[in-house]
Amino acid sequence: SMQEAIDHIHAFGSSHTDVIVSTDKEACEAFLSGVDAACVFANCSSRFADGFRLGLGAEVGIATGRIHARGPVGAEGLLSTKWLMTASEDAGGCATVQDYEGANPRRTYTHKALAS
Repeated sequence: SMQEAIDHIHAFGSSHTDVIVSTDKEACEAFLSGVDAACVFANCSSRFADGFRLGLGAEVGIATGRIHARGPVGAEGLLSTKWLMTASEDAGGCATVQDYEGANPRRTYTHKALAS
């Protein structure tokens, strides 16, 4: 079941990036909302889990452990971000990094701030 798959990911995954490939929209939504990882993608390449590709500039390091407070911090220092990505219908229901690379890419990155 989907819940068993999510439980397995929580027990054995790295909490960095998890991906589902499915034509079942309900399964994709359950996966996106149920998996606790930094990057959770539906029908997208895991290669999108990169600081540059997420609009953060460059990636300077990877941490798969839980964040802990060290020293005096404000609310922002105690928060982390969960990145959700789904392939658009005009992408044929699947997104790959190759479409965005090279001198003449087929697609360009669009970074939008989401309402919280």
